[in-house]
Amino acid sequence: MGGGRKRGRTQRRHFKQGRENVWKYGNKEARPDDPAANVESNPTWQPFATQNSNFDEYYKEQNIVPEDEWEEFICTLRKPLPAAFRINSSGQFCKDIMLQLENDFLKSLKAEVNDEYEMEAIRPLPWYPGNLAWHLNFSRMQLRKNQTLERFHEFLKQENEVGNITRQEAVSMVPPLFLDVLPEHHILDMCAAPGSKTFQLLEMIHESTEPGLLPNGLVIANDADVQRCNLLIHQTKRMSTANLVVTNHEAQHFPTCYSMKDHKEISKGEEVSKSYLQFDRVLCDVPCSGDGTLRKAPDIWRKWNAGMGNGLHRLQVEIAMRGVALLKVGGRMVYSTCSMNPVENEAVVAEVLRRSGGSIKLLDVSDELPGLIRRPGLITWKIKDRGIWLACYKDVPKYRRSVILPSMFPSGQSHDEILITDGIQEHAGIPGSNSVEGKVDSQIISQPENLLQPQDMCENLEKVAVSTGTASDESKLEENSSGSVSAKKLDGDIREEISGFPLENCMRIVPHDQNSGAFFIAVFEKLTPLQAIPTNPARHSTESRPHSANINRNLNNECKEEMDITNNVQDENINIASLATSDVDTMVNQSTGISINDKVSVCSEDNELQKPGVSNGEDNGPTDTKEVKSKSQSHGKWRGIDPVVFFKNQTIINSIRSFYGISESFPLDGHLVTRNSDSNHVKRIYYISKSVQDILQLNIQIGERLKITSVGLKIFERQKSNDSSTPCSFRLSSEGLPLLLPYTSKQIICAPLRDFQQLLQQRTVKFVDCIDACFREKASNLMPGCCVIVLNEGNEITNDIVVDASTIAIICWKGKTNLGILLSPSDGQELLERVALRFGIQIRTSPKADEIAEIDMDETKD
Repeated sequence: MGGGRKRGRTQRRHFKQGRENVWKYGNKEARPDDPAANVESNPTWQPFATQNSNFDEYYKEQNIVPEDEWEEFICTLRKPLPAAFRINSSGQFCKDIMLQLENDFLKSLKAEVNDEYEMEAIRPLPWYPGNLAWHLNFSRMQLRKNQTLERFHEFLKQENEVGNITRQEAVSMVPPLFLDVLPEHHILDMCAAPGSKTFQLLEMIHESTEPGLLPNGLVIANDADVQRCNLLIHQTKRMSTANLVVTNHEAQHFPTCYSMKDHKEISKGEEVSKSYLQFDRVLCDVPCSGDGTLRKAPDIWRKWNAGMGNGLHRLQVEIAMRGVALLKVGGRMVYSTCSMNPVENEAVVAEVLRRSGGSIKLLDVSDELPGLIRRPGLITWKIKDRGIWLACYKDVPKYRRSVILPSMFPSGQSHDEILITDGIQEHAGIPGSNSVEGKVDSQIISQPENLLQPQDMCENLEKVAVSTGTASDESKLEENSSGSVSAKKLDGDIREEISGFPLENCMRIVPHDQNSGAFFIAVFEKLTPLQAIPTNPARHSTESRPHSANINRNLNNECKEEMDITNNVQDENINIASLATSDVDTMVNQSTGISINDKVSVCSEDNELQKPGVSNGEDNGPTDTKEVKSKSQSHGKWRGIDPVVFFKNQTIINSIRSFYGISESFPLDGHLVTRNSDSNHVKRIYYISKSVQDILQLNIQIGERLKITSVGLKIFERQKSNDSSTPCSFRLSSEGLPLLLPYTSKQIICAPLRDFQQLLQQRTVKFVDCIDACFREKASNLMPGCCVIVLNEGNEITNDIVVDASTIAIICWKGKTNLGILLSPSDGQELLERVALRFGIQIRTSPKADEIAEIDMDETKD
């Protein structure tokens, strides 16, 4: 459900773009593992380079893996990535698909194993709950080229298209599992495209939901690129959910949604009614350099350089901090990347902990997902800039300090920063602070929230003396009060910083541990609202002042926003417009130094190049009160995006309820939305859950600050029929049928298995050709128009229609002489195969099986 005049054309053009890296030679395309491509037929063809000396040097220096594992690590990176997929746990045919995998494909593909490290062709991932995720011993290219695997490949494509499975990299499935999602949670996916993780989150909130019911939670899936939002919508559409909102904002500037009653009502003594959008769970899968995806995107080998991670560090910190601000106290946030670079991983985590001032905690989740092989995060690393290794911020040339930031280093601070402690100034300006020449305990430097008490000062001064050489050299390593090593002395003049944060609680997944890609995950819990850090000019050195000042300004803006809500501010001069335009969204990224548009990242799931910070043209500046009040909901705020309008035409609603016999217990009022303000020309009506309804109402109150590109579940579509006797102008939608089916009592009949199979195969069946006489009579007696056919597992018709999780039903069109299904050919074929497998019947071939039914109606074009 999207808006915009060129939505269809843009979306089609976007989907046509190839996702795989190929070498192009004139009019030919050749892939490295294509047997048809050889030197004789194409003398200019060369395989992908799977090595990069800069890559080797960088990660050897960072000690990503022990030296004795390096060869195994690098050899694994040079092999194609095995395919993987996940079964939709909330899907109707979840158990059927699992049985098919275990009883059919496991046995039939056994002879195809050709990897010395793999014992099985396909197997469930041991760490994924319920055996719902599967690993294949074949790359995507092998699946396409191997004739023996053709049937299995067709199975994967078909089930993926209808939403029964999702083809996704195995390690990409990990972050949502650590969110510990419950059905009532409000979840924000900050950088959601292409949507595999979003789909996974939706599965989790729907997993235990009964037919006809909706969970209390919701997922807001956001992405900065409008074209990638189209891809996200296409991916999540297969889920058929009323609990999803897709938005198009830069993640670091995701709007604040906050409203309260007018001050005139407050002055009358009424209780303040406040509504503030915060989230129980936040998934922060940020744009990254993507070198963890080398096995499926080998073109990264030739492009890789250390500057890719350095250029994204600032953006990643800003996105993560915005996620922390939007997280509820007691909530959980997962930060993840598909990069191995500590500058994009541990350095970002340390900076988020540092800025949060004790408001969040880095969780140790080593006891969760016990089958998952993971390694602890690093506590020390170095920065490489333009071929030069930098051990601490002091080593950074002055002309590069707008690009190489203090937060990239383990200590997170510049060498001459002054710390203010309870009115006592302790200078960290000793040369090489937190290094061999001079060190202040990392409890001070890395964790400013834990300010020193006077009784602790002597102990820390002793540690400084040790590191500067004024104390005895008995100990080369010092530990702070949290038990973390803060610095160590190396041979010669080499310095090495060590973070004082428990970064070992992070996890890094490396390829050779379980034949996968690489990934990094950190799990946070929010303990208290963010606390502002007082701005003191003496705290910042001249050379680092622009960066430090910007940090405090941004953090204080986030804190101000939370403190206003937490402290229940009741200011009579506050109005909805001023609340709607909080300081957070007027932030200007003045410290970037380089254009965000120049930063390109590789998506962790589909290898498509993404510009993570592409401006969407939105104006997040202050909004005049009169302008907000004069903004009509029907006109919409965002250019190119149709407004979301509540559908309130009671005449149409009553006709729909009456024609289909929809029970009064199924709420329609307030739950129907469209993208057209003219109810007489509405083509599609969407259904939203109660949780989404609250979000939309709040968004309207505050002046449509959320740029919504898709919302709701398509449930009704306007129909054009040659038969003017059709009493209802809207037909049911296949996507919304599972939700509406338990509440429908009219235009619904049961069909025996033989007639149901005939309908799926022939798509259009004349009444005289119906096999069962009772079904023929009931079908011909239906009113002209849309109807529902429910499969009766036996061959006898029953008047009692019982709907449960196993019920199979399809939407049909009842014409004058025939019955035709309103289902796409691919969906119809997949359902036919599911029915055949469930009931052990053989599919009869039919010349009409692949044709679109010619029925006596003109379907409305989407």
